[in-house]
Amino acid sequence: MDAVSGLAAAKRVVVKVGSALLVGEGGAPNAAWLADFAADAARLRARGQQVLVVSSGAVALGRRRLGFGKRALTLPEKQAAAAAGQSALMRAWEEAFEPHGVVCAQVLLTRDDTEVRRRWLNARATVETLLDNGVIPIVNENDTVVTEEIRYGDNDRLGARVAQLAGADVLVLLSDVDGLYTADPRKDPAARHIPRVGQLTPEIEAMAGGANAEGGVGTGGMATKIAAARIAAAGGCATVITLGARPRPLAAVEAGERATVIEPALTPAAAYKAWIAGSLAPAGSLVVDAGAAAAVRKGKSLLAAGVTRVEGRFDKGDAVVVRDEAGTEIARGLARYDAEDAARICGLKSEAIEAVLGYTSGPLVHADDLALHALP
Repeated sequence: MDAVSGLAAAKRVVVKVGSALLVGEGGAPNAAWLADFAADAARLRARGQQVLVVSSGAVALGRRRLGFGKRALTLPEKQAAAAAGQSALMRAWEEAFEPHGVVCAQVLLTRDDTEVRRRWLNARATVETLLDNGVIPIVNENDTVVTEEIRYGDNDRLGARVAQLAGADVLVLLSDVDGLYTADPRKDPAARHIPRVGQLTPEIEAMAGGANAEGGVGTGGMATKIAAARIAAAGGCATVITLGARPRPLAAVEAGERATVIEPALTPAAAYKAWIAGSLAPAGSLVVDAGAAAAVRKGKSLLAAGVTRVEGRFDKGDAVVVRDEAGTEIARGLARYDAEDAARICGLKSEAIEAVLGYTSGPLVHADDLALHALP
């Protein structure tokens, strides 16, 4: 894969935009760059691709609004600046996308939203609904409430976690350099640009942590971008690192301008299924009738109507084993109801669930969250 084909073929793209691109010299939004980027993202959307933006900038914009100047801020001051700046950040994005008839929506996350399975499922459902309705989510860390101990640390890592959450094909990290080099190109004229990384080896990581350490806007430079690429690769997502400080940076990549693409070993769907099948300890079991067993084996969702018994104690989002009536494991998946509610709706048709529970979360286990058990 190269950056051009990877970006052009991606069904879902996450783009991380840092403060240095979003905020101008005087601390106001960089309206010209935002307008160019919005046109770029709208172009992808118009050809059927879904785009999510992970956006820095709230603290920088809030710092200006609150008159904090350029001095170091305490944690409460950072949180206050984030609160004051978030509305300005969203207004800037809305004004940039409005000429293209594109609606954007604010999504604020904390680390628990991508680390705790129940909250992860809820966040994913929100993002999926926004994308299905043609909206571009503008994602940021909820800096108003997070502390240093529970934050992502930088928006490169947040971008990677959002890429995992959304099942994205490509994560684009807009930087102040046009990719990874064998040495720092600002100090070594003989430094070679690396257009493609097939595997994140210790040698590649050493380049990022040493010679490229200062490359990349934000808090962590190139090393955090490589760390983010490793997270994204585990979710089956490729990472593209490229120069952001130019008009329409996504179009520039597709036109062949320099970038580094870091390839994943698996597709997003395959990586997600492998995670469900092999990385999660099941908290319970769902025993299903013959019809449901056959449907699940064909890749269908597990409906409550086909479940005959619930075993164990589990919460929404926990991993469960799906077994047939003979006790044979068919699949593993993530439950969309806790054990108590699952037991209450066993055997019910989908349209009857809300009357019993007062809400519905769809099938007991969605097909997207099911990993079939390999036959011996």
